[in-house]
Order: sequence, then C-alpha cells, then structure tokens
Amino acid sequence: MSDTPTRAPRAVDPAARRSLHADYTVPPVIAGAWQLSEGHSARTLDRDALFAAWDLLAAHGCDTLDCADIYTGVEALIGEYRAARPGRHLQVHTKCVPDRDALAHVDRAMLTGIVDRSLTRLRTDALDLVQFHWWRYDVPGMLDALGVLDDLRRAGKIRHLALTNTDTAHTQRVLDAGIPLVATQVQYSVLDRRPAAQLAPLAAARGLSLLCYGSVAGGFLDEAWRGTAAPDGALENRSLVKYRLIVEDCGGWSALQRLLEVLADIAARHRVGMANVAQRWVLDQAGVGAVIVGFRGVASARRTLATLGLTLSADDHAQLREVLQVLPMPAGDVYAAERDPASPHAGVIRYNLNREAGG
Repeated sequence: MSDTPTRAPRAVDPAARRSLHADYTVPPVIAGAWQLSEGHSARTLDRDALFAAWDLLAAHGCDTLDCADIYTGVEALIGEYRAARPGRHLQVHTKCVPDRDALAHVDRAMLTGIVDRSLTRLRTDALDLVQFHWWRYDVPGMLDALGVLDDLRRAGKIRHLALTNTDTAHTQRVLDAGIPLVATQVQYSVLDRRPAAQLAPLAAARGLSLLCYGSVAGGFLDEAWRGTAAPDGALENRSLVKYRLIVEDCGGWSALQRLLEVLADIAARHRVGMANVAQRWVLDQAGVGAVIVGFRGVASARRTLATLGLTLSADDHAQLREVLQVLPMPAGDVYAAERDPASPHAGVIRYNLNREAGG
C-alpha cells in the first residue's frame, strides 16, 4: 500500500479471532509469502526488514504465516525465522501441491516425502495446516492423496487439513468422502467475487472457513493506481501480472478506476487506506476466516494493521454494492479460468515447482 495516513495499529481482539476448529483459531490477517518465493520479483529480499514486519504483526496478535511447499525458498526462510525466535507462538500454514506432470504417479511415498520435507524446512514436529491442491480433475487420485494426508494427520505430522484453489463440486466431493477439512484457500476480492456464488454457501453449510488471498489484487486496489493510465510494458512482479488479468476480466482499467474512486471515498471517511477498505470488505463476507496479505517490511505491515480496527458501516457496504452490481468479474467457479490451459491466466502459473523445489 502507499503512504496514506492511517489510524494507529490495533492489536487483534481475542474475540475477533476466527475458529477453524474447536482447538484452532486464526487472526483476521494472515501474513502471506508467495511474493517472497524465488523468481517472483527482481527485488532483493531484505531479510531483516521482513523479520521485523513479522515481529510487528505478531506483537499485534497476527501470529500466522501462510506459505507453500512450492514457494521456492520460503519454508526454509520461515524455519530460520522460527529458530531465531525460540518460544514465540507462531502458526504456519503450508501446502501440498504435487506437480501437474506427476499426478498419475502420486503415491504415499511421494506425499509423505513432501510433508517430511516441509517439517524439516519449517523446523517443527507437526504442520499446523496443510492446504492441498490437485491440478487436473480429469486425472484420478485426488481423494486417495487426501486419504494419505489424513493418515499423516492421524499420525501427528499434520494438525489440520484444508484445500486450496478447488472448485465447489470437488470441495463437496472431498467433504462427502469424509476428509476432515477445516478451511479452503481461495482468491476473493471486490474484483473477484467468484467464491460468493457457490463455494461460500457450501462452506457455510459444511463448517469450512475461507482463507482469502488476493484481497488487494496484488496492489491494484491502492492509492498508487488511482487516476493513472493503464500500465504499459513489463510489470514489476508476478502478482501484478496475475492481477492485471483479473482487472481485464472485471471490465478493464476504466472499471477499476470507478471502483478505486468508491474505495477512496470510503477510506477518507475512516482515515484509512483504500487497501484497508478492500480487505475489510472481504472479511465481512459470509464464511471468510481471514485475509492473506503479503509483506516485505514494517511500513506495509503497519498500514495493514489498520484493517483490524476498521468497521464498515451499512452505508459503506451499500456504496460498494452499487458499483459492484455493474462490475463484471471472472467467469465460472473458483479458479476455473486459471485451470483453463487456453486462458491467459494459465500463462502466469507454474505447474511443476515441487520437483524444482527439491521434491
């Protein structure tokens, strides 16, 4: 987010934590780490600044990090952070994402190896939450793989299971198979409202929480882009490339500018940033447990903490509804466009990172 003056950071009220399970809660803001993976950006990572940001978040009750087995270098980075703060309570959500080209060969040994590697990198005896992804629904084996992960849960290597980027039909199939899911991670924002149509009602009915990334569309829902011409040429990182495509699915640059004007108006009333308003809108949606937000330093973490103290009024929501009612969004169910190999979204995705990450 840009340098918009915001309210002083507020700690998470324990009552504001969201329950994923009887023995497991998360804060409304989870620190995401996709943007820290090798190859995501040409920017050099300042480890001290990053660790200071995570310290600030933890001091305000945001004690949960989100990563993945396929975010190259990130699990090991979090392991280093954890080792440098012995005794600190820290929850880490990771993922299990077998390579798309290897789906036909996924077996117990492969999945156990992925989980054991995450345990080693994260320097822990049990993974708090493992979010599973299966690239191709036409390749059998998804339920069998989740059955193996459930065995590892019962063995104590995993505490809780979830899905990520899984459509409604396959989420229901997993639940009907008796896999004890507590959450599912999805892209959700004022631009991309696909979860609201089908997945959120299923999640509510079956006791799942939505853990939502993309709430600020890679940074496009921010003052820095208000009143600007559409970017021309190469973008700074893969997040911007990804969400620039979402902007196009949602009516293009002019539609984004109309939305930014509404976000700016609401933000000014509350003395927060536009991104805070966008994040709070997602948190106010049915079934949402948390937003996952990326940080590289203390300044961005401090600005995001203003979301914790923000309450949107009925008039704020009505103002947003008015613009959202005429704002297009990506077609289909959750992650449908991204799964289509003919879609421009597919060009942003890297499908076989587990092998490259050392598995």
